[in-house]
Amino acid sequence: MTVSPEKKKRSSSARVSRKSSGIKRFSRRILLSVNIILAAGLILAYLSIYINPSATAIPSLFGLAYPYIVAANIVMALIWVIFRKWYALISISLIAIGFGYLHNFIRFTNHGAEEHHDLKMMSYNIRLFNFYEESQRDSYRKMLQLMRKEEPGIICLQEYFVKGSPWAGEKKLKEGLGGRVHTHFKLIKSGSSSHYGIATITRYPIVRRGDIVHPGSSSLTIFTDIVVDADTFRIYNNHLQSFRLRRVEGNLLTEITGEVQEGSMSNVREIYRSLINGFASRSLQADRVKEHISTSPYPVIVTGDFNDTPVSYTYRKMRKGLKDAFVEAGYGAGFTYRGKYPPNRIDYILYNEDIECNDFDIIKARYSDHYPIIAYFRRADRKEASSGQHSPRK
Repeated sequence: MTVSPEKKKRSSSARVSRKSSGIKRFSRRILLSVNIILAAGLILAYLSIYINPSATAIPSLFGLAYPYIVAANIVMALIWVIFRKWYALISISLIAIGFGYLHNFIRFTNHGAEEHHDLKMMSYNIRLFNFYEESQRDSYRKMLQLMRKEEPGIICLQEYFVKGSPWAGEKKLKEGLGGRVHTHFKLIKSGSSSHYGIATITRYPIVRRGDIVHPGSSSLTIFTDIVVDADTFRIYNNHLQSFRLRRVEGNLLTEITGEVQEGSMSNVREIYRSLINGFASRSLQADRVKEHISTSPYPVIVTGDFNDTPVSYTYRKMRKGLKDAFVEAGYGAGFTYRGKYPPNRIDYILYNEDIECNDFDIIKARYSDHYPIIAYFRRADRKEASSGQHSPRK
């Protein structure tokens, strides 16, 4: 019995169709598995703000990666929409539940620039003025030029660095900013002839200087009581615990790209330990700073490099009872870090309800691995009185 060519063709087509259908089902199962993993990662990121990393830091790792996990979930949702599968609801639902988290990274409403303000404030991690970067030795002059151009009433610097005499460095900085400024420095000796720390610089009178000690850490927090016109504000300038990854990051990056084949797992383990220790240390520091803030007799502004994202225990602790200048008056993506690791938002200006933030800027100056951030404030009880009045930003 012979089989006609048409029957052979139909049989062959059926086998091809079944094979193709099987591949599609297998591919969708793989995609669904990936989607479930990404969804679980998003849930862990949400939990990170509630779980103290000193107890367990696993959720904090997912909180650190939140912007990229949510981006991956958006991609998965789009893929399922294209396939016309209800699985898209997995990621869409989770993103919708945590939309407030996304709003802490990206602001979709442009409030516009309102000119009237009582106080302009800048926070800037200056990365040691790039002292050890051979290709950027001119950064000191450029950073000071930027500060003079912006003319903020208060400047909070992190990773300040001076080679030689701290007093000579302070004098040079004052002169570079045009003189007639008041300063509050907290420095730690670094090497035989250099100092590292933070600084608050202001055109307004300082009536008190103090600091919060973080035992066993080079992290620094200072508070400065500053009189702006007739009002006194307490400014907290923070540089909280970093991950201390610089000693291994170069080796790890080359290993990831295949240039070095040995020792990569050792470096991965070291990075993991650094991350865990960083999360735990920052949580303790945030608790300590927040306790001190609660004792302030004045309206507070809390600023600096927190070394943690808005989806973190540190941010939630520090922000409790305060407003976030970027969330209230910023626009677009809020990423402030632009270094060797993926971009993220780790620099903040927080404040309480005695004042109001009516504008916020991230200055895209590439002189450091952080962007400077600027907030414009006015007293909340002067909102109606200032209506219709405008003055140049100062």
